[in-house]
Amino acid sequence: MRDTWGERAAEGAAPFGIAEVTGVSMVPTLLHGDQLLVRYGARLTPGCVAVLRHPLQQDLLVVKRLVERRDGGWWVLGDNPDAEGDSRVFGAVPPELVLGRVLARYRPVTPGRQRSVGVLASWLFSAVRPVASRRLRAR
Repeated sequence: MRDTWGERAAEGAAPFGIAEVTGVSMVPTLLHGDQLLVRYGARLTPGCVAVLRHPLQQDLLVVKRLVERRDGGWWVLGDNPDAEGDSRVFGAVPPELVLGRVLARYRPVTPGRQRSVGVLASWLFSAVRPVASRRLRAR
């Protein structure tokens, strides 16, 4: 994940930031290339999608769904059960590594793909969506 304002926001300079999704760990909720509106320092609840520092590689930012509070921090999972790189690998994430809550995603136009009126209308309808909490199911 690439974060354009995250460093400054973590230091208190800006409450909002933009991040770009790379990878498939949050499919189908988020796709590779999606842009995210992030609220740094927001109230976190189970089920919300958050931007956090990877506990084993803290210069790497990741986006995951917060499942529950456990001893030691947040248990986080990706929405794609086949992708690795969540708490099943690195355990609970300390609260100080959870930077902010994802409020919305913007799916950019793919050049050359929006050719028909129907496809363009479909893109317009789905390009900007809030990233809401969802009911969690045990896996």
